[in-house]
Amino acid sequence: MKKNLFAILAAAALAVLMLSCSSSDIEDFGELKVPVATINMLEEDTPIVLTEAQQVFVNDNNRFTLNFLKAANETDQSGKSFIYSPLSITYALGMVNDAAVGKTEEEIEQTLGFLQGGSKAVNEFCKNLIDNLPKVDNKVTLNIANALFLNKQYTLKKQFEEDLKDYYDAKAEVLDFSASQQSAAVINKWCNDKTKGMIPEIIEATAPNAVSYLLNAIYFKADWASKFDEKNTKEEDFASLNGNLTLPLMHQKVLIRYHKDDVYSSIKMPYGKGSWEMTVMLPEEGKTTDDVIKRVNQYASEGRDFCGTDTYSPYEVDLKLPRFETSSDTDDLDGKLNQLMQKLGINRAFDIDLSQIPNMCENENLFIGTMRQKAKIKVSEEGSEAAAVTIAGMMTSAIGPSDPPEYPKAIFHANKPFVYVIREASTGIILFVGKFTGK
Repeated sequence: MKKNLFAILAAAALAVLMLSCSSSDIEDFGELKVPVATINMLEEDTPIVLTEAQQVFVNDNNRFTLNFLKAANETDQSGKSFIYSPLSITYALGMVNDAAVGKTEEEIEQTLGFLQGGSKAVNEFCKNLIDNLPKVDNKVTLNIANALFLNKQYTLKKQFEEDLKDYYDAKAEVLDFSASQQSAAVINKWCNDKTKGMIPEIIEATAPNAVSYLLNAIYFKADWASKFDEKNTKEEDFASLNGNLTLPLMHQKVLIRYHKDDVYSSIKMPYGKGSWEMTVMLPEEGKTTDDVIKRVNQYASEGRDFCGTDTYSPYEVDLKLPRFETSSDTDDLDGKLNQLMQKLGINRAFDIDLSQIPNMCENENLFIGTMRQKAKIKVSEEGSEAAAVTIAGMMTSAIGPSDPPEYPKAIFHANKPFVYVIREASTGIILFVGKFTGK
């Protein structure tokens, strides 16, 4: 097997904030041969236990995630594919929020979906995910890591340092930011290690006047609950925005949860034992990915699951999905990530005069100087690998029955642009959001 088919999915996202002072029996389907037996992908999952308040946090944070998806989609006019991890941003800003007060804290909590829950509630929510998400499925590898790199000229407040250790498992490391290349190399090594090489670099040099860089890394690796057979992958037409392309489309017949409405059809592709899934949303005839993103935001605003899970049912689906790879960098967006976050409602934390972040360093009120996210995803026949890192720099100032019933049938050929998310099923928390356009 080709090395680049080792993983079905690899996603890596890096956000930067700089805060300143298979059966052998086959049947023909045209030219493609697929297993006669429909593969059951209706797996059972193992739920995470959340408090009622924490489940509200998940729902509201997912609303932030979908708002981010909409804003990024509107900002990026390149027509290119993208992949982001708003949850990684949530962790970076959660650490900043621990040191914020007043209107600055209020804006961060409201935008991220914590609705003025207070920094302790935000911290406890983040810690619950760090401790329990990796344990959901032993067939899935998930690591969430955090770090803080401090300019040697400054001193952290004891309570902030303890909070980062207790809630985020983040240990402060002191660096000489004036030796910008050397200190950046340390930060980039952390990033490369935590994403298993997915994101080898996030920063070119440290800013001598930066107080600290806060980082979050999310690494995810899993196999599909049912792998695609590589011999059934064929080069086929993909209707991109700029005309037809020829792309490798993976193919199998599956029993899977399926949804269709007037805007899009959708499937839930489980990983491992079924606790993790990729939801793929394919626009209906005459609709676009923009329409899909608007609809999922509508569902969220109505208090429903992000893609109307209540309308999903088991279907026997003839499935085609591209094998692809996408990389993204918010520095390529107009206004970069700073302005995107401001558009979403966080303003004071980026303002040197209005920011209220006094509880990070001794004798310093800080603001966010820069913010960035890089991301990467690979989709192929076998499994999934995903990673996300967020760095913040502060400046001063299931198995089916043995005799299953007949299921309705559907065709789901993702041979045109589509939207997708990766999330944990029991909580619904979204790790990655993306759009594939063929380029």
